[in-house]
Amino acid sequence: MLGPNGTMGGASLVLALTLSTAALSDQPTGLMLEVFGEDGETIFEEPVANGSRWCIFWNHSVQHFLVRDCFVAREGQMVLERSHQPDFAAGLGHIPGRGTMISAPEGGYWIENIDEPVPDNCLRLRVGAPGVDHRIILNQRDENLSAIAPRQAVRIVLNSAGHEGENSC
Repeated sequence: MLGPNGTMGGASLVLALTLSTAALSDQPTGLMLEVFGEDGETIFEEPVANGSRWCIFWNHSVQHFLVRDCFVAREGQMVLERSHQPDFAAGLGHIPGRGTMISAPEGGYWIENIDEPVPDNCLRLRVGAPGVDHRIILNQRDENLSAIAPRQAVRIVLNSAGHEGENSC
């Protein structure tokens, strides 16, 4: 309600701010990266913004060296951006036309500019045993999926914050 001088009175201003804040709190404010176990339970969740990056680290099951697959949230889409591979071991390597391979200063090589959208924002992953050490690295958080869900088929999903239910991919 406007006061005599055309401005809002104190109580009206407080009420208007409270209603505005309540309305905003119902709106999604970003994205959520979630990992669902085989039973559908959430085993990891972390808010992300467009432009956020995260990686999945894992030890190659034969050669036992660290492999890194890195993703970005781009306009609400999970995108495989780059991958670091120390060697051309079983199941690894560069596919011509899929990114650019460059030597990595730390050894091995990076495949840059893969820019491959993950279908339905859902990455299915069979988490390895503790020795494989599947880890998700995001926002200074290093979560060991092999310790939480060894040998489980999990789903890594990028959802809108405030979504209803899980992504059924």
